Amino acid sequence: MTDVIHLLPDHVANQIAAGEVVQRPASVIKELLENSIDAGATNIKVLIKEAGKTLIQVTDNGKGMSLTDARLCFERHATSKINSAEDLFSLKTKGFRGEALASIAAIAHVELKTMQNDDEVGTCIKIEGSEVVSQDVCVTPEGTTLCVKNLFYNIPARRNFLKSDTVELRHIIDEFQRVALAHPGIQFSLFHNGSELFQLPETNLRQRIVNIFGGKTNEKLVPVEEDTEIVKVSGFVGKPEFAKKSRGEQFFFVNDRFIKSPYLNHAVTAAFEGLLKDKAYPSYFLYLQVDPKSIDINIHPTKTEIKFDDEHSLYTILRSAIKHSLGQFNVAPVLDFDRDATLDTPYEFSNKGPVPPKVEVDPNFNPFQNERSGGYSSSGFRKEKSSGSWESLYTDFDQKDFSTPSAINQVEFESDEVTGNLFGQSEEKSSGSTTFQLNKKYIVSTLKSGILVIDQHRAHSRILYEELLKNITVTSAVSQQLLFPLRLQFSTNEMELLKENEESLEQTGFIFGNFSKDSVEITGIPTLISESEVAILLEQLLSDLENEVPGSSFSQIDILAKSLAKGMAVKSGTLLNSEEQQNIVNSLFACKESTLSPYNRPIFITLTVDELDKKFM
Repeated sequence: MTDVIHLLPDHVANQIAAGEVVQRPASVIKELLENSIDAGATNIKVLIKEAGKTLIQVTDNGKGMSLTDARLCFERHATSKINSAEDLFSLKTKGFRGEALASIAAIAHVELKTMQNDDEVGTCIKIEGSEVVSQDVCVTPEGTTLCVKNLFYNIPARRNFLKSDTVELRHIIDEFQRVALAHPGIQFSLFHNGSELFQLPETNLRQRIVNIFGGKTNEKLVPVEEDTEIVKVSGFVGKPEFAKKSRGEQFFFVNDRFIKSPYLNHAVTAAFEGLLKDKAYPSYFLYLQVDPKSIDINIHPTKTEIKFDDEHSLYTILRSAIKHSLGQFNVAPVLDFDRDATLDTPYEFSNKGPVPPKVEVDPNFNPFQNERSGGYSSSGFRKEKSSGSWESLYTDFDQKDFSTPSAINQVEFESDEVTGNLFGQSEEKSSGSTTFQLNKKYIVSTLKSGILVIDQHRAHSRILYEELLKNITVTSAVSQQLLFPLRLQFSTNEMELLKENEESLEQTGFIFGNFSKDSVEITGIPTLISESEVAILLEQLLSDLENEVPGSSFSQIDILAKSLAKGMAVKSGTLLNSEEQQNIVNSLFACKESTLSPYNRPIFITLTVDELDKKFM
């Protein structure tokens, strides 16, 4: 019987490893940035074209590599970070597996230029699909420059799985931000197709957060600081009033490595208990320093998941530290039993006794002096009424003649306002209206065969959704001009999304003025929303666009229309008059699809007379 087990060729093994390490262009940037940081770089520049599909270039001023190291770094499992398995539990570096460069070289055209400080010339190596094409000396500054071109050129199936440039760029920005936030002491820059996206100077942590997420972020941050034997917690959390509808600005770093941990995220949410609105998520930038021996970061190829030895203690410490910070900076109410120095007795009064207040009495004061002019009887009662000022209240009645009916009609009488009747039905319903509102949430209308119950929010969402789609694709919507333009602040990523969808938003009624790096001016808004709702509506829209990650222009327009319709639609709990109710009913059944909301939820139900009869059996 023939043997069936054989060794895989190196290039096949490298391509398989690339499937785990390199999922998209953002994965390449993450690995190259971490290598530059491990090399001691203080200035890292990232240049990409077509969202990394055509070119990814990372240049740093680190210590560089020798000729031997430059050639050996592309071999599989070649690393300078560890020597034995025990080193996995005392890691101080980002990378350690030795798979990144080998995997990247297996599925792209790679060019490496590197030089050490002591060398006169550098080394240039070109590799295509794990095969070394050339190796020469070159003139290059100290440090390393690595170019990755034509990603997945030899694996077309993997390349077809890549999304649009917009989506891939968003993933690149996410990875770039995570690395930059973990290392505020390093200067970073990011360029895409020749335009600058980020220019982050060397600074402190707070300023790094502000540089990435915009100037308005500074006022939202509450510092968190706690040092224990188990963990040292530092960083910032966002104030509850600035909580967002998405989880975008939530970052955990353990030993300067970005991680994802639902368990620790729950600890943060628990610390904000009672301070957040429904379905709102707090922002946080939290840095945990723990003993490397107490964690295992070798459980996932992307190293974003970490196993802790004592998660329960971390949970408790983290929640307590955040609660303490929220109370310390008067964000959350606390019970403070400390002595208030402002209530202390001043030093000069410390030896003086209390002095009783003086009460002065006027012995000649008589409150009845003015009334004696009317005279009293011997029994002490008034003989006649005194003509006080209260009689002037009736002077108008003396001057009017009430003998005629027209004069009586001029008299106004106070009466109790009728606020409702037994069944809570307004006066409009008694005038023959065919609809009424139930619990400020449902519109109930009559049918020939029974009754119709409509969810007012879902119905209005469907109406607006079809209207917005028509406006975006066919005609422009009516816009209302603002007397004073609005200036709204957004992060760099959100600004990019806003610019991409500017044309579609203008079709719905928005009018944009000047765009800056982290803010936008709005001079006109759709007629269906108020000025106070604009910021909330756009924030929700950007969150939906980020979370849905559309891959084509049509789906992006669809998400935009859905999000705007949801934000502009009348909410549950809003009181509608009879005319508004009837308008929603008529407009709903004029829609192309009247049974389902834009998010495929049922809009109405019907109850037939037969079904009602069965309820009484």
